[in-house]
Amino acid sequence: MQNTAFDDGKTVAPLLPKVERQRLHDTVVDHLRGFIVEGVLEPGKKLNERELCETLGISRTPLREALKVLAHEGLIEISPNRGATVAKMSEAEIREMFELMSGLEAFSGELACERITPAEIAEIKSLHYAMLACRAQNDLAGYYSRNQAIHDRINEAARNPALRQVYVSINRRLQALRFRSNYQLAKWDRAIDDHEAMLEALDARDGKRLSAILRHHLLEKRDAVLQLASTERAAQAQP
Repeated sequence: MQNTAFDDGKTVAPLLPKVERQRLHDTVVDHLRGFIVEGVLEPGKKLNERELCETLGISRTPLREALKVLAHEGLIEISPNRGATVAKMSEAEIREMFELMSGLEAFSGELACERITPAEIAEIKSLHYAMLACRAQNDLAGYYSRNQAIHDRINEAARNPALRQVYVSINRRLQALRFRSNYQLAKWDRAIDDHEAMLEALDARDGKRLSAILRHHLLEKRDAVLQLASTERAAQAQP
């Protein structure tokens, strides 16, 4: 995912290739979701349709269709009078959503240890090594995409469609915050240590251990996000 910039009504030159028409809808949704996850479009930001259309090289019709999808996912809010705005969660909502996700991930891990195949474990290991390479290059976007793929593969290996549906829905709303939880290098490195432990538990098919690791992992992300939000509020309050 490549970043772009928006400058108070002025459109900066696009940093994305023109969208392929045959995959227009999905690609527009993916790009906008990526902008939100990586903080290019920050929580509370009002979306400028003209800027977004010029950046993505599309007309307003596919953009508005994509915005409806993101509104359904809870990533943006659409108001008849104000247009579309990136959704912003309160501190209480952040706490509650991460607590819920910690339970979903823990249950996924327990079931995955019962049902995962050797080929799936091999794929997760490959993603893990690619994730480490991104960390060595300080490539947070690359790291995050592989990190999320690992969590996603564990959830898929649980082979529980009802769990999968709830997991995907909640995770979409938390992705931007999970991305932000790695802004501090010490927390980023602790997350990698957690992933090493996850692999060991998967290899051993130790569901209880993997469940505990995942629960703790998500609650640490919650604490990192809340601490970052508190720091930002304090900085804004200073004269």
